[in-house]
Amino acid sequence: MENNQIICLNKKTLIRYKLDNSRINNRWPFAKEGLPFILVGCAVTFFFFYLGFLQLSIIAGILSIFIVFFFRDPDRSNTVTDRAVLTPADGKILEVLHLKDSNNPLGEPALKVSIFMSIFDVHVNRIPIGGIIQKITYNPGKFFSANLDKASQQNENNRITLIHPGSCRIVFVQIAGLIARRISCWVKEGSHVEAGQRFGLIRFGSRLEVYLPDDSKIIAQPHQKVKAGETIIGYLS
Repeated sequence: MENNQIICLNKKTLIRYKLDNSRINNRWPFAKEGLPFILVGCAVTFFFFYLGFLQLSIIAGILSIFIVFFFRDPDRSNTVTDRAVLTPADGKILEVLHLKDSNNPLGEPALKVSIFMSIFDVHVNRIPIGGIIQKITYNPGKFFSANLDKASQQNENNRITLIHPGSCRIVFVQIAGLIARRISCWVKEGSHVEAGQRFGLIRFGSRLEVYLPDDSKIIAQPHQKVKAGETIIGYLS
């Protein structure tokens, strides 16, 4: 298989590990993953309209507008310091935990921040801090609702380990939810990435988690609303 692409496939989820600059540097108002859905929605709307089924045409049109809304991909910018950690996802902070043992994706005592994305949030994920992608690991699993605690341990997920300059490691995890059955990852191992750049997307409600060294300073609070690539959730020491 080509070096720049690894595909993990099961009956429910397709994950691509691929350096995809067209998506990372997207200039469209919506994520390119949404284009097939948008085109189908528009085609169905015009089909019903052409046949004279006005009510069905209106319903299909409303659904098409929602699809465009769901896949929206607004430009984001930030002027954060080198040690600042941004949220990788829009949504709401579910919890901030201090993990005292090594039984976590970072493999050492860590601070964990969990973010829940509802279907109304922007679903494009962004890099929390600049560095080099050291490892990407896909883990099959279940599809519990992403706002439940057990989703963190049991749901299908994609773990990304990043080395920040100075050899500090962090891990951020894309977690599938009850409806989300596809995780897209647009970076690959060895990629140099910048804070706030796009790196992936999860469709239809999901969860992101960030694991930081336990000497980091977390400023995020449970129930806080956050915006990917803009909101600072903490600082590395």
